[in-house]
Amino acid sequence: MPKMLFSKIRIYELKDLIRNKKQPKKLDILLSRKEQKNNVRCVLIKKNTEDCHYQQDQGPKLSDLLENRDYLDAFRSFLQSEFSAENIEFWLACREYKQMTSSGELSNKAEDIYKEFLHPMAPKEVNVDHHTREKIKRSLVKPDLTCFDEAEMHIYRLMEKDSCPRFLKSEAYQNLRNAARNPV
Repeated sequence: MPKMLFSKIRIYELKDLIRNKKQPKKLDILLSRKEQKNNVRCVLIKKNTEDCHYQQDQGPKLSDLLENRDYLDAFRSFLQSEFSAENIEFWLACREYKQMTSSGELSNKAEDIYKEFLHPMAPKEVNVDHHTREKIKRSLVKPDLTCFDEAEMHIYRLMEKDSCPRFLKSEAYQNLRNAARNPV
């Protein structure tokens, strides 16, 4: 017999939610056995019936890490060790792209970003769906500052949900945090 991932109490709570659909607005959900052991809880925040997301209640947010140069460098090194540095490089390239003012520079930089990160044979191809990739490819005819927004947000969410929690548990982050607390 397969082992249960959720307790019977949680199953009954979920069944009640399905029946009532309106209440409650917030519900604690234990995501996995590993997180159950660590008592890590995620809060399910329902904005409406179709739009909901998980927000972890631990550690600094990815946006805070990316604003600090030391943490950004450590995060980039961490992603390189996990063979996913293309995500942060793409995100940084998009941020740099949005700072450009000349339309000629925009066109060249957009083409470079597409070739380096989004083309199917790109050396640093990021994980973006075909629809988004084709939409960006069509926008390269006359690129604007928002042509990479959808892909940028997708990669940001991917780093936020996947890479950042692992980074916060890594030795590199712990050492950096301790060094910031206890300057020599």
